[in-house]
Amino acid sequence: MWVISSGRVCKPRHNVRVRRLDRLRRLRKGAGTKKTVVGVKTDMQMKNLKLYVENQIIIEENERLRKKAFLLHLENQTLLAQLRNKFSDK
Repeated sequence: MWVISSGRVCKPRHNVRVRRLDRLRRLRKGAGTKKTVVGVKTDMQMKNLKLYVENQIIIEENERLRKKAFLLHLENQTLLAQLRNKFSDK
């Protein structure tokens, strides 16, 4: 018990989130039940797999856009060369 300067006795207050913190600590240490730890692992594996697939799709789209940009650049260079030839002949 604590004593406040006015002479009153005050009991220490309990933290409301103690249960949640204890559960999180057990999960982090691996002391929780196997079912919850396995559930957390499979959730993380599924998220990881989804992100991996999304990443692969983005990489493929990036390559496709890069090729398209390169072809447009070549077409632009060709058109500029034709334009220069046309005006240099006159």
